[in-house]
Amino acid sequence: MLKGLAAGLLAAAVVAFVVDRYSPSGPPQQLPGGRAHPFAPEPAPGAEAGNLFWIVQVSDIHISTFLDPERASDFEKFCVETIPIIQPTLTLVTGDLTDSKTKDKLGSDQFEAEWQTYQTVLKRSKVMEKTKWIDIKGNHDTFNIPNLQSIQNYYRKYSAWQKDGSFHYIHTTPFGRYSFICVDATLSPGLKRPYNFFGILNKRKMQELSSLAMESRESNHTIWFGHYPTSAIISTSPGIRMAMRSATAYLCGHFHTLGGLMPVLHTRHHHGTLELELADWKDNRKYRLLAFDHDLFSFTDVTFNEWPVVLITNPKPFLYSSSAHEPLQRILNSTHIRILAFSPSPITSVKVTIDGVHLGDAVHVSGPLYALKWSPQNYSRGFHQIEVIVQDTSGKSTTQRHTFAMEENLSLKFDLFASWLLLTDHYIWVRAVFVVLIIFQTALLIVFRYRRKPKFNKPLGTSTRISFSLHVLSKTDLFYYFFLVLSLYTLLGPWFIGEIVDGYIGLCFSFGIVVDGHFFEGSMTFLVGIMQVVFFNLPVMAYICWCLFLRCQGHSFGSHLRHVGWRWAVPIHGFIALLFFWQVFSCYFLLKTYGTLAFFLSPLRTWIVALTLFLVYKTWKLQSSTLRTFILEMKNYESS
Repeated sequence: MLKGLAAGLLAAAVVAFVVDRYSPSGPPQQLPGGRAHPFAPEPAPGAEAGNLFWIVQVSDIHISTFLDPERASDFEKFCVETIPIIQPTLTLVTGDLTDSKTKDKLGSDQFEAEWQTYQTVLKRSKVMEKTKWIDIKGNHDTFNIPNLQSIQNYYRKYSAWQKDGSFHYIHTTPFGRYSFICVDATLSPGLKRPYNFFGILNKRKMQELSSLAMESRESNHTIWFGHYPTSAIISTSPGIRMAMRSATAYLCGHFHTLGGLMPVLHTRHHHGTLELELADWKDNRKYRLLAFDHDLFSFTDVTFNEWPVVLITNPKPFLYSSSAHEPLQRILNSTHIRILAFSPSPITSVKVTIDGVHLGDAVHVSGPLYALKWSPQNYSRGFHQIEVIVQDTSGKSTTQRHTFAMEENLSLKFDLFASWLLLTDHYIWVRAVFVVLIIFQTALLIVFRYRRKPKFNKPLGTSTRISFSLHVLSKTDLFYYFFLVLSLYTLLGPWFIGEIVDGYIGLCFSFGIVVDGHFFEGSMTFLVGIMQVVFFNLPVMAYICWCLFLRCQGHSFGSHLRHVGWRWAVPIHGFIALLFFWQVFSCYFLLKTYGTLAFFLSPLRTWIVALTLFLVYKTWKLQSSTLRTFILEMKNYESS
């Protein structure tokens, strides 16, 4: 009972830790390091149009020569029609401007035609005359680029910004300065897919970002933006999240929506900075509208061609509030509810409801701004829900609602899984899981190699069968050394030698990639390693154990089908065949991605396919003294 109680308390502690770490709530109370001064309670939002500007973010456009031509045509409509209606002060395009994948989707390269299409859209739409257009690189924009000076670095030629590296852009207004800091974590050389899924910030890049953070100390707000979420960035000390701790928000893309599983990926860092991943343009046609209204930060994620676009700037959502970064007391001091409403057709009504009570229609102030007088003191306690319904002359309407509160001691939690995805340094846990799997398989082999054989007891239980088969495998030299070498080689490599970047021979290990004198710390490699162990190394070892156990029972490959029965034998053989063909496909993927040299110089892919076929053959044909001893023991057991 005490053991059960202890286990329960331990489980509760683990759950509490996970919930506390990955379900951050707001708003935090302390000013983060780096901010020069706190906010004053005034000016508060009223009926005037001042102290307000808005920007737009779009990410992961993936203009492709081979796939979905509507991506480019819809993007041009966005530039021609949407941007002039919204008229953002600034437009941030956070990476993956082009797709850079071959027609079969396996290889990766820079296609100049994709970049030319992107530039044509910008020039033909004249979008850069309508807004400050800042576009940065994503991992797709750096596929297969040997260095930044390479002619294949089309970003320098065809993008709007055209400058590699991190930078600091300052937007100056009559009511203050607003800093926008770009985080360029793309790799150079730019590896082919899939090994540039993670970004890297080395010591020099981190020092540069820390310097940019210091430059932004006097700004009203600082927004950091980049392509990779912080969880997909390998950064040296003090770490990317610590470097941006004074920022109001970090805007990124890259994760898309995880195939539709996570349409919303938002969270808050422990220092109070919001991390807001934006769903992709590629498949979901998403963009984001963000606003600073009297230094209150708000945003909404919008689907292209859905009108009206509505953003409530006061009162702002409690979940996304931060007293460390915003003057939240201005909400309580405000005189008007403020709403931004955009549509190609004139707006006819902006209806406002709080807690189910209709307060009236907001009045047009100027441009897209609508305001309605209110008494915030009536809502100074607890949570409240505001709902705004905007309708235009075309009959289209949009409903926007969120929860707000004036008290800072309340709490709302971000989605646990979204927070885990964005706050976890994934390259660390995949490394740990990979090493644990390798240790598990290696230890299993060594332990059973030197462990005494089990004594048989009738009936022969499942655990005894498993133990016996592991003894057979581990004490038979061919199988023992095969799986021991396979396990250690998966850890130590190299997995293959080939053109990691066209024209540059590199080596791929589990712990990283070496190419052209550069070493890239392992990240995606560990995930590939986990898949190799879980979907091949361990299942094949278990399969060989099963086959050896059947051999010890005196069965051949043909006779075991009658003994085991088709109902069990066929699924087992079929499952292993599927895993084997997965391994064969990985060889084909290697050929298409890294070329002929990588295909032939790949012990963990191509060579292991041939060796596995040989091993299965020897499983049923091998005659050794060790195996004969086990067969005799099993025969004696069954005859007793």
